Amino acid sequence: MNPTNWIASRAGAAPARARRAWRSAVLAAAVAALAGCAWPGASAPTARMMQPAQLGLAAQPAVFPRQDWWKSFGDARLDALEQRALRDSPDLAQALARQRQALAATGLARSGLLPHVNGALSSTRQHLSYNGLYPPPLGGMTYTEDQLMLQGSYDFDFFGRNRARLRAAIGQARAAQAQAQAARLLITSGVAQEYFHLAGLAADGRVLQRMLRQRRDIARLIGQRARAGLDNTLQQRQAQAQIPALRVQIEANRQAQQQARDALAALVGAGPQATAGLAPRLRLVPLPPLPQRLPASLLGHRPDVVAARWQVQSALASVQQARASFYPDINLSAFAGFDSLGFGQFLTAGSHAWGVGPALDLPIFEGGALRAQLRASHAAADAAIDAYNGTLVAAVREVADAVAQRRSLQQQMQSQQRALHLAAQAHRLTYRRYAAGLGNRLMVLQAQQPVLQLEQLGARLKAQALVADVALLRALGGGYQAPASAPH
Repeated sequence: MNPTNWIASRAGAAPARARRAWRSAVLAAAVAALAGCAWPGASAPTARMMQPAQLGLAAQPAVFPRQDWWKSFGDARLDALEQRALRDSPDLAQALARQRQALAATGLARSGLLPHVNGALSSTRQHLSYNGLYPPPLGGMTYTEDQLMLQGSYDFDFFGRNRARLRAAIGQARAAQAQAQAARLLITSGVAQEYFHLAGLAADGRVLQRMLRQRRDIARLIGQRARAGLDNTLQQRQAQAQIPALRVQIEANRQAQQQARDALAALVGAGPQATAGLAPRLRLVPLPPLPQRLPASLLGHRPDVVAARWQVQSALASVQQARASFYPDINLSAFAGFDSLGFGQFLTAGSHAWGVGPALDLPIFEGGALRAQLRASHAAADAAIDAYNGTLVAAVREVADAVAQRRSLQQQMQSQQRALHLAAQAHRLTYRRYAAGLGNRLMVLQAQQPVLQLEQLGARLKAQALVADVALLRALGGGYQAPASAPH
């Protein structure tokens, strides 16, 4: 005889009056529990999200960059570096891994809204003690119990705890998606800025080499004039001193170029050999449109702002989840299958077994744990809202600074071009006087000096302008647009 069936027969022999009394006691306990259960109160997060109008953002159309914005510079070597960075950058790979992790957590949270079904198959060989719980003839017998069961459960989620958990997970997944885009933008803009920084250093180095040749010619001519008695030794030493000073600048420039190449190689996820000998040329491109007023739509084009907003949504959903923990959790569980002593009768009709029953889980006294958890979720929501506000303020400032810097550089470049034009005219006039026998070659070389200095300034301003263009494109979101659909 199956010990389980034996116990069931003993329980079935109990009077019906005892069973009714038991049900009445359970019902009374449930009513008492409902009357004395924990209560969450009416607390809520206190922080408030900033609105675009508070920061002067206007509801007006604006032009935003495309996602592959670096192609607008028309440099094939830059395009190749950007593609390599997107393929091999460890930082971007890490951000994408966090995105996949958050998406997996969303699937885990979604499973809480669905029924859970498990199957179990077991075969147990057991010997019952002669002096144990079961008296003879059960005591002392050895038997094999075979079981094949299909078990299922379902949480009705009447108070929305599982749904709130899913919304929190979706918020985290969307935030991770935006953060991956922010990492992508940070890497691509870093590559472009370092590339243009290297181009500026290379242009500066070429001007320094021309200046070195010019100073050598000046020192040689002054030396000849000193030997002829036309100049003194002081002037000769002053001219000679400029040569080693320029060599110091040239060597510092060479070192800076190598460091820029190494930094660029690290950004694309490669070793220094990947950028060895790279010396890009500066080329200006049309200035991107500068907004007169910052548009409110900027908020949907900045991945960091979008990520911060989804962090807020996730935190608010976690508050709802913590609040729902105060209410009853009703589950339904069931099983069906076969249970027999010995395999000979295992799958017969008489061996079938089943059971079904609801379960009520209601917090009554948790020692303040639920209230502490709710307060913690309120504080986390306040922190997320404050972080969003800080990100929003920083984003607006970054765009404003980038626009102001680009306009200032534009004015500086215009002044530099006018000054270079005048210096070049003076140099040509000096050369014409020298060609006509009204001057000497030293005057021509000295007139060339401001031209070279202004060309050096122009190269530096051009590189700064390109770096500022990248900063503006990054501040405007780098072509990012927040997706409207939830992640799956």
